[in-house]
Amino acid sequence: MSKQEAPLNSLSDFLPPGSFSLVEPFLLNYKVHLTITRSRKTVLGDYRNAHSGKAHRITVNGNLNQYAFLITLLHELAHLITFSRFGNRVASHGKEWKQQFSELLKHFLQTSLFPQDIHQQLLSSLSNPAASSCADVGLMRVLRKYDVAVEGKCLVEELSVGQYFAITNGRVFKVGQKLRKRIQALEVSTGKVYLFSPVYEVLKTDAL
Repeated sequence: MSKQEAPLNSLSDFLPPGSFSLVEPFLLNYKVHLTITRSRKTVLGDYRNAHSGKAHRITVNGNLNQYAFLITLLHELAHLITFSRFGNRVASHGKEWKQQFSELLKHFLQTSLFPQDIHQQLLSSLSNPAASSCADVGLMRVLRKYDVAVEGKCLVEELSVGQYFAITNGRVFKVGQKLRKRIQALEVSTGKVYLFSPVYEVLKTDAL
């Protein structure tokens, strides 16, 4: 199955030790319908506001490491709390959401839940948190260190010019020029050049 309900007593399996007791009050207070879902390439989590008698709904990818899972859950809780206060009158990732997410992060950063490198990276983002963890290159780099290693899996920035990689749909690319914020890559089958985030996860492959 692609989704499974997450009973509160099993949620701790996805979270850093000691964090469940801090998360639980938010879920209970706002009556959150939480779902753990399989890996989604374009999104780590999602929030849907309560309406027509349905509860607030949050989904989080179940394949995330425990620190990425917690940060994603807090990201979505910030959306929920912002909606509860302002409804649809504010931008999805506007100043109100940024302020709420920062407040949640501060609350959790008062503990020793996060390793020092993640802790420091989160501190540096408090004044202007990114719209997603994927958009925060520094945070993505440190969070990835706590993923389960998969042979051949790497970031585009870890490859040298001329090396080949494949993405999830099987398309193969050759690494090109490394620009300031993006990396050029030539799609082997079409000859078209695409730009990749340096922290985009790919699978290293041999030349065709």
